[in-house]
Amino acid sequence: MYKLHNVLRPYAWGSTTAIAGLLGRPASGGPEAELWIGAHPDSPSALVQPADAGGAVQLGLDELIAGDPEHHLGAASIAEFGPRLPFLLKILAAESPLSLQVHPTLDQARAGFAREEAAGVDHADPARNYKDDNHKPEMLLALTPFESLCGFRPAADSRQVFEHLVACFDLAGLELPPLLPRLLEDLAGSDEPAALRTAFERLLAGGQDVTDATAMVTAALESGAPMAGHTAELSTVVDLNSQFPGDPGVLISLLLNRVSLEPGQAVFLPAGKVHAYLHGLGVEVMASSDNVLRGGLTPKFVDVPELLRTVAFEAVGVPLLNAATSGLGQEIFRPPFREFQLQRVELSPGSDPVPVAQSGAAVIIVVSGSVLLDSPKGDLRLDRGASAFLPAAEAPVIVHAVSGATAPALAFSVTTALD
Repeated sequence: MYKLHNVLRPYAWGSTTAIAGLLGRPASGGPEAELWIGAHPDSPSALVQPADAGGAVQLGLDELIAGDPEHHLGAASIAEFGPRLPFLLKILAAESPLSLQVHPTLDQARAGFAREEAAGVDHADPARNYKDDNHKPEMLLALTPFESLCGFRPAADSRQVFEHLVACFDLAGLELPPLLPRLLEDLAGSDEPAALRTAFERLLAGGQDVTDATAMVTAALESGAPMAGHTAELSTVVDLNSQFPGDPGVLISLLLNRVSLEPGQAVFLPAGKVHAYLHGLGVEVMASSDNVLRGGLTPKFVDVPELLRTVAFEAVGVPLLNAATSGLGQEIFRPPFREFQLQRVELSPGSDPVPVAQSGAAVIIVVSGSVLLDSPKGDLRLDRGASAFLPAAEAPVIVHAVSGATAPALAFSVTTALD
């Protein structure tokens, strides 16, 4: 087992305090958006060197795995995913909204990556879509109240919101933005996927009509137009426009499920599902990829044709993910992806130990208290904020409460879902 040093991504939307507060360390003073725990080549974790290492070069987790893939990953994982760690664990802290985005299927990622490699598109080019050849299904478990947009709602539900807005303009005697009746017509189509696509494309095209409509809708809401039964959705429009004035994503948000998660609740997102995390702290797990197609709420590059090839235009319910709880006091969140599952382990002082649900390699991070990891090859203590890589060959690993502990310990572990 190996203690890890992990990379902190300082994206502008990140909280300045949430990750530091969770892990019990001083804040850096800047935004701390994502802590990456894994072996993705863009920001691999590194092995923590012992105190007597004498300045030895810090070995990356990707390099460690490459040195003996079967030992570290296991034969079953290599057979299905190749000689790389198939998942990536993140602690994500959104102070402001992330971009409206979607992730490709595995076939789309492989084709897109090969196409951009053949064209010689630099990996640092902001117009590059595919950073690697993998897909990126993901899940998020809320640690605080967490706000997000997740997948298309039924077209009829979105149409009700736009009908309400039209009624607000009529009642107030205000000039009606020409875009709204067009969206109502789009969303009335009998073919729901086609209706969603038409409305999405109309908004995504942007232009003065979208800019004007966004400004007029926001002004009406800010001046007291009733939100009726649509408070969450319409409040989100006002909030998003204050940060991204006139952005197509502001009104696109009305096509999507508006989701509020309580701590302990989780959602999962397959390829093709449009989403945006808005605010909160959570544990995010995904296949090991950084492929993102953006659709709004961002100053970054938006490749409209590639985005439209990637989006799945189908209405879905809120994609909540329930945990299976065993008699050992552990919860396992298992989305319909074989690359990963997430285990939540909470130990009270003196409680019985809990086995890590390990299928191949695993990573683990402690966010409260301390634990002792016990494997057939040795023990490893992890205190709050510490993390470790557990090779497949060291299974089974048992998590113990530390002797003499007076407070509960909480840890999160990720492994594949091959069993």
